[in-house]
Amino acid sequence: MTYVIAQPCVDLKDKACIDECPVDCIYEGPRKMYINPDECVDCGACEPVCPVEAIFYEDAVPEEWAGYGSADQEVFATTKVAGGASAAGVLPADHPVVQAEPVKEAG
Repeated sequence: MTYVIAQPCVDLKDKACIDECPVDCIYEGPRKMYINPDECVDCGACEPVCPVEAIFYEDAVPEEWAGYGSADQEVFATTKVAGGASAAGVLPADHPVVQAEPVKEAG
């Protein structure tokens, strides 16, 4: 099991979660942050600092955002990025479930 970043993060990307993650497993996508499930140690440090409450334990993702439960896993299966987010840069593309979301206007 791992943590998942769901829909409230889309187009926000506050990044407070990155500062709290002790294992550098939260990667930045073009529109959303992603937790690499192979690197996450399930510590939960990221969850309480998220200002929009977008981070959930994998089996506790609300039904309306169920597609996000597998989005983090699938984005890493296709990009093959691993080894720490700080050295990776921005992922090349978002998962299709994120791409399908309407763009939120800033501010």
